[in-house]
Amino acid sequence: MKFRVERDVLAEAVTWVARGLPARPPVPVLAGIMVTASSEGSLTLAAFDYEVSARITVPAEVEQDGSVLVLGRLLADISRNLPPRPVDVEIVGSKVEVTCGSSRFSLMQMPSADYPTLPASPQASGTVDGHLFTQAVSQVAIAADRGDTLPILTGVRVEIEGEKMTLLATDRYRLAMRELTWHPADPSVSHVLLVPGRTLLDTAKALGASGSIDLAFGGAAGGDGLVGFEAGQRRSTTRLLDGDYPKVASIFPTSSDTDAVFATHDLVEAVKRVALVAERNTPVRLTFTDGQVTIEAGTGDDAQASEAVEVSLTGPELEVAFNPHYLLDGLGAVGMPFTRISFTQPTRPAVLVGQPEADSDADTAYRYVLMPVRFAS
Repeated sequence: MKFRVERDVLAEAVTWVARGLPARPPVPVLAGIMVTASSEGSLTLAAFDYEVSARITVPAEVEQDGSVLVLGRLLADISRNLPPRPVDVEIVGSKVEVTCGSSRFSLMQMPSADYPTLPASPQASGTVDGHLFTQAVSQVAIAADRGDTLPILTGVRVEIEGEKMTLLATDRYRLAMRELTWHPADPSVSHVLLVPGRTLLDTAKALGASGSIDLAFGGAAGGDGLVGFEAGQRRSTTRLLDGDYPKVASIFPTSSDTDAVFATHDLVEAVKRVALVAERNTPVRLTFTDGQVTIEAGTGDDAQASEAVEVSLTGPELEVAFNPHYLLDGLGAVGMPFTRISFTQPTRPAVLVGQPEADSDADTAYRYVLMPVRFAS
């Protein structure tokens, strides 16, 4: 195998494929990247750890086709630090020689015969706008559980009904749901998937800049239990989580007694400042009165802080406490100049939605439900 490729092309391709390599692979070969040069003038790089696969094809000047397995993170580090010159790669004996200008590296070949077969390239079940999908996944994935106590909660539930796609995630303390429109190949399609949240977020961010993303489910993804993503020459699959997701849609209140509308940025900055004196895992208190909300933290002999933000209140005044980090996550995910928080009771879940103007209708395509924290009176 012998080929030449532009340094930036190689660096970008290797970095994208290597992003999903396991930090502690169960077997050594899973730390590798399979590099395949085709006489048709293309170079394909691939990685697979039995859970997530990544594959990308880029142009290259191929003198001799072939394939080789090399240590992925090392190749990524080398390619990013090469000078801005064409890169020549050649197999010489048991080594892989990488030459760029006066820089020369000699890498060991890994045993490619032990490398697992990648899932087949996905066949699209439909397409979705890349920017829209990335935004939706980012808004929802923040609510997925980051621990491993209940693995099913680390996933994002993706429900497909025709042209409607609904993403949902919860860690039992908050819940995020986003609805969006996509373009299915079959308008009557119906699917429910549970995708690992961290993998879905990484994949959406990596592919979202490509304009549109092809999604593939079930057999179209290369096998049951997989979901596939493709944008341009980048293709990825991930294994779905098993199990029945909790029926959490009923958590969304159907009505509200109190609605508060405020400038999102103003409350974010106030909560950040007040939370500086809040000890770990202690809440901030929000007191909603006519015209303002007062944010407070700290009690007794501890450090204390308070700040007031202008608010438009409809309904009874109330006092509530939230985990400041979960509150800030929700305010950041809303992504609009103004936020509306709706309450039924101070001890019941509150719903955050965004709106473009203080007096406009709320955009309910994204909803973030936050459980209040009980605090001493």
